[in-house]
Amino acid sequence: MTTPLRYNPYDYKIHEDPYPTYRRLRTEAPVYRNDELGFWALSRHADVTAAFRDSARYSNVHGVSLDPAASGPHADRTMSFLAMDPPRHTRMRALVSRGFTPRRVVDMEERIRTLTVAHLEAALEQEHFDFVGDFAGLLPMDVISELMGVPIEDRAELRRLADLLVHREEGVQDVPPAGVEAAFTLAGYYADMIAERRRQRTEDLTSALIDAEIDGDRLTDDEITAFLFLMVVAGNETTTKLLANAWYWAWRFPAARSTVLTAGDRTEEVVSDWVEETLRYDTSTQMLTRLVTERIELHGSMLEPGDTALLLVGSANRDEAVFDDPDHYDLNRDTSSLVSFGVGRHFCLGASLARLEATICLEELCRRITDYDIDTTGAVRFHSINVRGFAHLPTTVESR
Repeated sequence: MTTPLRYNPYDYKIHEDPYPTYRRLRTEAPVYRNDELGFWALSRHADVTAAFRDSARYSNVHGVSLDPAASGPHADRTMSFLAMDPPRHTRMRALVSRGFTPRRVVDMEERIRTLTVAHLEAALEQEHFDFVGDFAGLLPMDVISELMGVPIEDRAELRRLADLLVHREEGVQDVPPAGVEAAFTLAGYYADMIAERRRQRTEDLTSALIDAEIDGDRLTDDEITAFLFLMVVAGNETTTKLLANAWYWAWRFPAARSTVLTAGDRTEEVVSDWVEETLRYDTSTQMLTRLVTERIELHGSMLEPGDTALLLVGSANRDEAVFDDPDHYDLNRDTSSLVSFGVGRHFCLGASLARLEATICLEELCRRITDYDIDTTGAVRFHSINVRGFAHLPTTVESR
């Protein structure tokens, strides 16, 4: 007998490996109902993509998290424009884009490489190191901090606070008290930083957001705080997990590992494929929520206004209808249909920065090592409903 189909994003078993459950959801219940937590889950690529594009019926106004404390009309305080629909979303994103420009990202490339090399050389000196704790968990926070203007001495604490926001103990189905306290601490830190920049501008993103203006309209301090809050959580955590996921899956698939470590003059091209296939195969952001605004009939189920819909990004990226042999990690595949950064008006503003960071980090690794091994007995999963990846990944390398 087949075991009953059950999907709960808080379940630690799901965190360990959600993909067999996703496969069953796509086949048996493409619109799955969890009455206990009060959500519908959409698992097929076509349905997830359509919902991303349909912001009228699948609204962002309650944010993208299932946690009761983080969702609702107040979600924009910590999720910025991720918790807005047009016209508020259009205005906020346009103003933020005046500061967080493509040029600002491109100009970070040299600095990202310098930071990468510094962290990497320190890790490689040890031969045995924690890929997350000694490398992948450090670089993204440094990059985000340099963008925002956070001093070096404050970065470790901000990363600790960001971890508290997204980590979930087993059985806990909301933001824990430590996470709530961390949110208040972060908000206070950014408020102080904004006040300091208003007194004296610098060359960082925080100053640029203060000065961003369209036809006399400017961002308020609360709006800037919300965006910085979003950056430190989304921009830091997801990139850390992307790096570790790439490292882990190339190790699990020796053909992929051999390809990236022997690429030679094609390293840049091959590493780009490595990043994209990791984004598809095991994306950092596994799901995002939407608020249903009108009655929707889908695959025989009826979603009602006020219902919560989970868009299972991780499942959509493994959909057999879109990707051949989706459970195989293939660096040569066409990944153009992945939905890891969303689709449509809410496409991730930081996608280019995340790709740039991951590419530089993995390039520098490939140029320095001939092979590596992972001690799975010491590998520890990071437990979160939205973010999938590792908290610790013990690694041994063979240097060139």
